[in-house]
Amino acid sequence: MEAIIFILTALTAIVSALLVITGRDPVRSVLFLILTFFCVAVLYILLGAQFIAAMQVIVYAGAIMVLFMFVVMLLNLRSTDSREGTKLTRKSIGFVVAGGFLLVVISALKGAFNATAPLDKDMGTVAAVGDALFTRFLLPFEITSVLLLGAIFGTVMMVKREQKEQDETEAEGVES
Repeated sequence: MEAIIFILTALTAIVSALLVITGRDPVRSVLFLILTFFCVAVLYILLGAQFIAAMQVIVYAGAIMVLFMFVVMLLNLRSTDSREGTKLTRKSIGFVVAGGFLLVVISALKGAFNATAPLDKDMGTVAAVGDALFTRFLLPFEITSVLLLGAIFGTVMMVKREQKEQDETEAEGVES
């Protein structure tokens, strides 16, 4: 039963990921990306990593995808067919990418059938993630938090500058 769930979830994840890439409508691409994230969360559950699955749903399918959807709606992206390149160029790039993908799948399957590594029972638990995060990966964790804080600060400064320029432009228009 577990193998059937794995196969269905993996196929759904692959198809939805391909629809993210090939989709012309940005909103549908974001929705397919959410489906891909949920499929990955199911795969984590099948591996026994319930905490990582919950974080996958909360952080990626929840917060990050709301941000993506907000940006898509804010930018008012429209699906346009004004893509550069000819059909032959797009098809040749598609065949190269598909060939590379096929090689990756073949090598992954070859390695999967030869792998006999035992799974750690504590993998994906809150204690294991906390232990790894605050011991071995403390420096990258702190650097990431500082980078995110800098990104938030920079975004606020850019919005304030744009708002100030817009207010000045409106004031000049009223004076004229």
